[in-house]
Amino acid sequence: MKRIQLGNTVFEGRNDVYLFGDDSGRTTLVDTGVASPEVREQLQDGLAEYGVSFGDVDAILLTHWHHDHAGLAGEIQDESGATVYVHEDDAPMVAEDGMNHETEIEERDLFARWGVPDEKAHELLDFLGLHDQIQGRSPEIETFADGATFDLGNVELEAVHLPGHAAGLSGFALTDGDDRELLSGDALLPKYTPNVGGADPRVEDPLGTYLDSLDRIIESDYARAWPGHRDPIDDPTERAREIAAHHRERTERVLSVLRERGEADAWTVSADLFGELSNIHIMHGPGEAWAHLDHLDRHGVAERTDEGYALLDEDPDLDAMFEYGGENAEATGPSAATED
Repeated sequence: MKRIQLGNTVFEGRNDVYLFGDDSGRTTLVDTGVASPEVREQLQDGLAEYGVSFGDVDAILLTHWHHDHAGLAGEIQDESGATVYVHEDDAPMVAEDGMNHETEIEERDLFARWGVPDEKAHELLDFLGLHDQIQGRSPEIETFADGATFDLGNVELEAVHLPGHAAGLSGFALTDGDDRELLSGDALLPKYTPNVGGADPRVEDPLGTYLDSLDRIIESDYARAWPGHRDPIDDPTERAREIAAHHRERTERVLSVLRERGEADAWTVSADLFGELSNIHIMHGPGEAWAHLDHLDRHGVAERTDEGYALLDEDPDLDAMFEYGGENAEATGPSAATED
């Protein structure tokens, strides 16, 4: 396995594409990067270092539908005829005439549900429109489900469904000697906590769903994780615990906002958590606040009202909601920064 790092100034920082080759010359990619000219050239150059071109790629496994992971899949498929695989829950977002953030916003009436002010709603839509090109051409796709296996010749990958950040987000587990490792996509990142709620509003109970995915990673006790951004994670179990603890801490902050303000919508809570929001964070900020408010609602701690959410239990049992919480949570924003 070879790791190729690509630039990304729009989302979570440097993207990782993973290259697999076998003795017969068959080539597989996990993820592709955004469909921008700069990233396209970086991926071409990175592949060329191993004697591979777009036309040589036989298969592409997508961890999820987001454009910084799937953007170049259609173009590579056009050149090579590669088979593109994605989890069945993300197929509607990747396929030809698929859905996108703008469609989700409109169909689910997100701005009204979250209380996003009109001027901020227009700012977000303008931002998304300016970045339509990074979506790239839609590929023809084959779907897979949790537990599907892919024989790459020298190694076998097993799909591990880890929803939360996206409905179909899937890692790929592999065995390296005595070690079981995970290509984690955006389910587990080394520096930031993956956004939940705003990154894919299709996910029901986004925070609870993501905590279940973290539980699955913890229980699997992988020796190493290869994330969709930045550098490898040498202790995935501990990192998953840190992220669970981070969400427990954030829930405590959401409770504090409700105690202080009374009834509040997701936009109001996000302003207290993250301050002024711009570009994609206009979606990620209230989306993550909504994920936490919805989680409190599902546990009977708060209830949704015409004005937002009202607190029902001033001192809930958070231990019951965050079984794997710890003391090393890293305070982060609503989604990863766009540095590097």
